[in-house]
Amino acid sequence: MLSGAPVLAAGITLVLTGVLLAIAVIDLRQFRIPDVLSLPLIAAGIGLAAIWPGPGPGQAGHHLIGAGAGFLLLAGLGEAFYRLRGAEGLGLGDAKLFAAAGAWIGWQGLPAVLLIAAGAGLVWALVRWLVWRRTGRLAFGPWLALGFWLCWLAGQAGVRLSGLGG
Repeated sequence: MLSGAPVLAAGITLVLTGVLLAIAVIDLRQFRIPDVLSLPLIAAGIGLAAIWPGPGPGQAGHHLIGAGAGFLLLAGLGEAFYRLRGAEGLGLGDAKLFAAAGAWIGWQGLPAVLLIAAGAGLVWALVRWLVWRRTGRLAFGPWLALGFWLCWLAGQAGVRLSGLGG
């Protein structure tokens, strides 16, 4: 938890919630995540990790690694899908949003974010098909935003996201 300043922690969480909600709505409507929202989230997450006292030394390093690993993982998956199928499956906006998640919660929380996002996205795709018989494009940003937000809240509540010390 952001120790020592619960009001500041709540304010930071409120701003993060607003930005993630905006990202989710825009991606649902336009199938894109604006850099003007995702890139400042990356910088803010790394900056916050650098200036806020964490549970141990080297905390900011975990967030830098998280940002890099988050971006590279989804950008790599998106590129592989494009090479195999000849169509975009994951855009760089998704990779930047996942990088932001890594910047805010550290690399240790990325598997939880991705698990929540993939699970929620699959459930939504199933509901769309069962209820409306709709298939086709599915925005992944809202589900990444949900996983990011839930993992951030879990961290603020003191819940460890992995057995790796994160």
